[in-house]
Amino acid sequence: MGIFKYADEEVGQKEMIMTVSSMLIGVGVLTLPRLVASSTKSSDGWMSILLAGTITVVFGIVVSMLVNRYHHKTFFEYACLIVTKPIACVLIFLQGIYFFLFCAYEMRAIASISKQYLFVRTPIEFIAMTFLLVVIYAVSGSRVGLIRLNVLFLPIVLSIALLMMALSIGIFDLNNLKPFFISSPKEILKGSQQAMYSMLGFEIVLFYGSLMRRPKETAKAMVYGIAIPVIFYLIIFIFGIGIFSHAGAMNIMYPAIEIAKEVKIPGEFFERFESLFFVIWMMTIFNTTSMAMDVSVICYTSLFKKMSKRTCILILSPIVYLLGMLPKDQAEFTMLGDLISYLGILFAGVLPLMLLILAKLRGVTDCG
Repeated sequence: MGIFKYADEEVGQKEMIMTVSSMLIGVGVLTLPRLVASSTKSSDGWMSILLAGTITVVFGIVVSMLVNRYHHKTFFEYACLIVTKPIACVLIFLQGIYFFLFCAYEMRAIASISKQYLFVRTPIEFIAMTFLLVVIYAVSGSRVGLIRLNVLFLPIVLSIALLMMALSIGIFDLNNLKPFFISSPKEILKGSQQAMYSMLGFEIVLFYGSLMRRPKETAKAMVYGIAIPVIFYLIIFIFGIGIFSHAGAMNIMYPAIEIAKEVKIPGEFFERFESLFFVIWMMTIFNTTSMAMDVSVICYTSLFKKMSKRTCILILSPIVYLLGMLPKDQAEFTMLGDLISYLGILFAGVLPLMLLILAKLRGVTDCG
């Protein structure tokens, strides 16, 4: 298979905005209304989502400050300058594990949901393998090309989702949102914790930031890239509560898909809108999974200089598949998701902040 080489191996602000947004809008949005509603009362979960979004923006700015400090250096290169090479090797090895676990989780999730809603008679193992093969094909190509797929897919995904919301206004009941402001601060914080888990993934800028044509635009791209999913999550949550009520949203596994099932298109020329919604939604999950796999490849090819990109993909792919198929039931799958969420908080929030503080204290600059 030949690889198409882009003449321009850099990306601009628009590409980075959509890359961050695509990474955040994944499987999490399908379950977000249920998780937040389970922790809050009535429609107060919007405060949890807004709080989680604000915290995510703060962490995103920290990541941007770290990336801007070293311009076109890769994460491994400036981590070696800040914390010495042996420690940097350990950090990037662990990050590689986190990202291929992320990839395995997304693969299993899309396979499980596809079987439930689309391919009832198809074995879940076959669905997962087919999806992974497409991801492998995408990651094997140009990195910049993979990033630019977000510019193609994300507007389509958002347009279909907003169309779904518009068509469901007829079944939206404003009374389901009442009463307002009855959740305690503790419940709001618990809900924001659940929402935070759906907003992980912006840390890929640590690895893709070196591709920015104008590094100074990284912070703005990060803020806009996080703001789009936060607004989108708010809309999905409000509609989930307004259509199903708080009790309904709390007990429906995938409220976003169920909203699509309730949509009635005028004229009834298309009866199963959820099929269209889900097929379109697979685009953003494909992007998310591909970028997670790609960043994991970046981690290990940085550690093992003699290993080619394709060799690394061939080594990681069976591991990703086996890890994704490891959970035997929904409980074990949820445990895998929790593990990834905890690792995500560590690598997206704690690690960049510590590296930035150490870089400032030690006075480590772009030149070392």
